[in-house]
Amino acid sequence: MRHILQTDPKPSTCVDVETFDADVVLEGPPEVEFNPGIASRIPAKGSAGGALIRDERGRILFVKPRYKPVLDIPGGIADANESPKAACHREIQEEIGLTLQLGALLVVDWVPRNGVWRDSHQFVFDGGVLAVEQISVLRSHDDELQGFIFLALDDAQPRIHPSLFRRLRLAVEAVKFGRTIYAEFGRAV
Repeated sequence: MRHILQTDPKPSTCVDVETFDADVVLEGPPEVEFNPGIASRIPAKGSAGGALIRDERGRILFVKPRYKPVLDIPGGIADANESPKAACHREIQEEIGLTLQLGALLVVDWVPRNGVWRDSHQFVFDGGVLAVEQISVLRSHDDELQGFIFLALDDAQPRIHPSLFRRLRLAVEAVKFGRTIYAEFGRAV
């Protein structure tokens, strides 16, 4: 049985609750600092989970955020103590009301600092192919979005950040070849 955890102190995750609890116990007591203050000096990285969701023609689902001038894929930034996959699952439900069984991890991409945004890891999961019936009931459920659109990747290129274009090109390749790709700023390494 799978659960999405939403309460503290347990992280929001897509794993079985009993398995997670057992793993926490096996890990042992919380670590202590042998050099006081060292943990607070370690840089924090953000992480986000997004989904490559396609229609039956192979076009990619993009959301239209109100808070930035470019399109994005469904998903979002992981909250504290939340996995990127759980964040992706949660954001897709919040944004477009879709409950998906996310598939394989397609891309892990490191993105450098950009303005106010610190460097981060971007995870792209396989959101599968939606049937016409599923698409017909999609609605924007989030005030942060103006809506959504399905586009071929090449058609989306002028409307998305270049790094997202590169990352999605890798995600499409990962689906085709059945493997996960590690990237840095959208370029396979």
